[in-house]
Amino acid sequence: MFDVYEIRKQFPVLGRLINGKPNTFLDTGASAQKPQCVIDKMLKVYSEDYANVHRGSYLLSEEITLEYEKARKIVQKFINTKSDKEIVFTRNATESINLVAAAWGRKFLKKGDEILISEAEHHANLIPWQQVRDETGCTLKIFKIADDGSFIWDEFAKLLREKTKLVAVTAMSNVLGTIFPIKKMAQAAHNVGALFLTDACQFAVHHQIDVQDMDCDFLAFSGHKTYGPSGIGVLYGKYDILEKMPPYQCGGDMVDHVSYEKTTFAEPPARFEAGTPAIVQAIGLGEALNFMMNLGMDNITAHEKELTKYATEKLSEIEDLVQIGTAKDKGGVFSFVLKSVHPQDMAFILDKEGVALRIGHHCAEPLVHRMGYESVARATLGLYNTKEDIDRLVKAIEKAKTFF
Repeated sequence: MFDVYEIRKQFPVLGRLINGKPNTFLDTGASAQKPQCVIDKMLKVYSEDYANVHRGSYLLSEEITLEYEKARKIVQKFINTKSDKEIVFTRNATESINLVAAAWGRKFLKKGDEILISEAEHHANLIPWQQVRDETGCTLKIFKIADDGSFIWDEFAKLLREKTKLVAVTAMSNVLGTIFPIKKMAQAAHNVGALFLTDACQFAVHHQIDVQDMDCDFLAFSGHKTYGPSGIGVLYGKYDILEKMPPYQCGGDMVDHVSYEKTTFAEPPARFEAGTPAIVQAIGLGEALNFMMNLGMDNITAHEKELTKYATEKLSEIEDLVQIGTAKDKGGVFSFVLKSVHPQDMAFILDKEGVALRIGHHCAEPLVHRMGYESVARATLGLYNTKEDIDRLVKAIEKAKTFF
């Protein structure tokens, strides 16, 4: 049974009063709160178990190396990879995508090749490909989405051709909540000989991921959005692709042999994890993913689907509020504007009511402009949110309207 009220008790910060009001945290899309089990696990490692990994021949180092690599196996289970050698730890999903752009894009793309992305991408899945385009001479193509934020298959398909060497798209828009048909898109990409990368930062928080079923070639997500710590991210890559890629960064622990004349590199994933890694953060991520899997991803999805429906209905009842991104079966991301209140003013008033949300372009400036705005407010759901949170959001918005 998924008891959201019992689950909330495992997140200490949710019990804190904000300006004397209940903490109505609706910014999980930016960064999720952490359950006590993650906090306790990381505290224990720092206070009782810390050492460096892979290098020491003493007990603490051997023990923490096992814990660090155990976290990699947890990630393997969470997204169902064939091997834990397909899991590369990074600082965040941004670094994961930049790793692919640098180590795969710069090596394998050339003039005449094409990269295909959508209008709905986060800057982290746009700017790296602009850089690769400028350095290699390849072409960056962008397929359109509908005015309501929906994915349009024909717009995608008409730009997908033999010149396409990579399709890189979000699995779920961080502004619109639109969920893209990743499995079908990956198959279409493969049919023209292209690789397929998906930014799963938003999707991984809410839905079960199976990279073997999706048949994506690369997948990225961040620890801080999946109820884990910041400073740790994941890149999944099919092993036969990873082993053809050169290192992204060079230094210690990613080498096979070093001389003054020449260096040979370790096999993946070590090849892409130069220097001392984010040891405690990786272990904390493993704890967070276990927390989610113990709750049951299907249970999380069902809870948030019901809450998304409730929030959509409640927000639609507010006069002068325009919801941005109303695709069918969207996820729990609600971008909106009030015709009478600037988003910055509204956010200030909502904060006084204990309601946390984000305003701006959400690191997707071209998308927000495409939807017709300079700045929008955004409320995003997590597994700990309740209908009462939505009610407090609506009440606070109505209060904001009275000031203008």
